[in-house]
Amino acid sequence: MTRPLAVALAGLGTVGGGVLRLLRENADIIAGRAGRPIAVTAVSARDRGRDRGFPLAGLRWYEDAEALADDAEADVVVEVIGGAEGKARALVERALSLGKPVVSANKALIAVHGAALAARAEAAGVPLAFEAAVAGGIPVIKVLREGLAANRLSRITGILNGTSNFILTVMRERGREFAEVLAEAQKLGYAEADPSFDIDGIDAAHKLAILAALAFGRPVDFAAVHVEGIRAVSALDIALAGELGYRIKLLGIARRLEGGIEARVHPAMVPAEAPIARVDGVFNAVVAEGDFVGRVMLEGRGAGAGPTASAIVADLIDIARGRATPVWGAANGALDASLPSLGIAAHHGAYYLRLMVVDRPGVIADVTAILRDLGVSLESMLQRGRAPGEAVPVVLVTHETSETAMREAVARIAALDIAVERPALIRIERG
Repeated sequence: MTRPLAVALAGLGTVGGGVLRLLRENADIIAGRAGRPIAVTAVSARDRGRDRGFPLAGLRWYEDAEALADDAEADVVVEVIGGAEGKARALVERALSLGKPVVSANKALIAVHGAALAARAEAAGVPLAFEAAVAGGIPVIKVLREGLAANRLSRITGILNGTSNFILTVMRERGREFAEVLAEAQKLGYAEADPSFDIDGIDAAHKLAILAALAFGRPVDFAAVHVEGIRAVSALDIALAGELGYRIKLLGIARRLEGGIEARVHPAMVPAEAPIARVDGVFNAVVAEGDFVGRVMLEGRGAGAGPTASAIVADLIDIARGRATPVWGAANGALDASLPSLGIAAHHGAYYLRLMVVDRPGVIADVTAILRDLGVSLESMLQRGRAPGEAVPVVLVTHETSETAMREAVARIAALDIAVERPALIRIERG
């Protein structure tokens, strides 16, 4: 019998436990597809005495995660610790320096240090695999790096964070405010006690940086991603978006433009009939656009023990079979580091502008004069009801214009004595 592929697993939380269970429960079909059994033989975690709900007998235990890489019998290291620095980074660097393949679910590590780690893996001649780092069980890394390898990709659009998508879905369906739904998401386990990475867009930005590097054949550049979260999205904006035929989603968008690569994460209004607008709850979706394949959409669960473990074990099967692809789809020397990154100031598009203004004569004239002076033309305007002397919402939808003009417009309108609060500005994505 062929010797099993021996796995050293760092991290025994939700995902690590999922990997152990999957390898054990589906051992027969995994062995058939890998050409040999795959088994965890060594582990590392913080609390050795904790009952995790699954047996750990017979596994070699390491208190120090980095030392796990030195396990003499381990063929491959799986890292599910998380975080861009500390033990996770040290373990991966150590394993690669020893010439051991690495499988990681750590999007922060890959987004921030992926270029250097890829160079280290290439020098050692071993795989660095991270299918589980983006969109959980959706095989988007393999699709971009292999399935669409012959295409020149022009755009990647994704719902990349299930927590934010769940919150926005419930806000729309029940007409509830952000803070209330966030608290519910935390009770249900969909949001962490500190949800900042999810609701402030950082988690999605890590994933988008990885997708952009794969899609456009350039070194990963997390610092170039513009990031906004969903804290400022109100139930009123979601309801008004519905009246206009849109839904609000937290999107990650990367585009190849004439001047370079644009990468941004922010709330966006998308047409309600668009397929990505109908991806609700904790689900993720990625849409890729290529010159020969056209538009391809992938949808599924973006997190959780099962989906993430599925992606990790898929990478292990590739390693067991000896299937290896360059980390970023091409050798480091073939990546185009000359492609500039375009900041959000260079963005052009349509915008939703919602004002809360005192209802009195001349208000609209004051606002439209500001937009006129900045060269912003309007597609439509929405105002519901009258309340003389009180605050009322006014919604303006623009034709395509510049980010710079719209930011200046917001600043000027906010300075008017008619503005009760700072205007809400949401980008519209129709493509």
